[in-house]
Amino acid sequence: MAHKAKASRPDQRGSFRIIGGRWRGRRLDFVDDGSVRPSPDRVRETLFNWAMPVVRGARCLDLFAGSGALGLEALSRGADQVVFVDSQRSVTANIKRHLQTLGASAEVVCGDALAYLRGVPQTFDLVFIDPPYRQDWVPRILEYLPACMADGAQLYVEMETGSALQLPEGFELLKHKSAGQVSYHWVAYSSQPPSDNHKE
Repeated sequence: MAHKAKASRPDQRGSFRIIGGRWRGRRLDFVDDGSVRPSPDRVRETLFNWAMPVVRGARCLDLFAGSGALGLEALSRGADQVVFVDSQRSVTANIKRHLQTLGASAEVVCGDALAYLRGVPQTFDLVFIDPPYRQDWVPRILEYLPACMADGAQLYVEMETGSALQLPEGFELLKHKSAGQVSYHWVAYSSQPPSDNHKE
């Protein structure tokens, strides 16, 4: 759930606030090295308004987890399970510290997102994707994502404003909004082919 931000000093601290659920109002720090930035509060608030019917009890996957704000927000709001995946060891170590601070447990994977999807041993009800901008990650992720999505699962995709979201078969765009440089999308997935109601 992280995207490129302006460069900053390696020792500069950043923070984000959990905006709902049992940890509402808790503020968590991270090292702001310029590579990650949490989604703005208003974007996360909209996202979890969309996710409200499905997040409680859900199995969630937070790809490109960055600060961990999306997955931690899901846990705060009653998700049953969250798997955090990010390729940077310093990032995953920071997420583990957040979990320890909150007294929560979750799986944290340090590794490549595509490699994880190729070998994922389970399916998820809710998936968050917020990859680095301008690296063409989303189409590649969508190619492998169906293997780990439960039928009827929901998907959140965050991209830079101006990028077109091309969805493969089985995915349906339900809602989308933009806020500044961020464009975000709420998508449903179905493994079942669409019914043909055409009558001869």
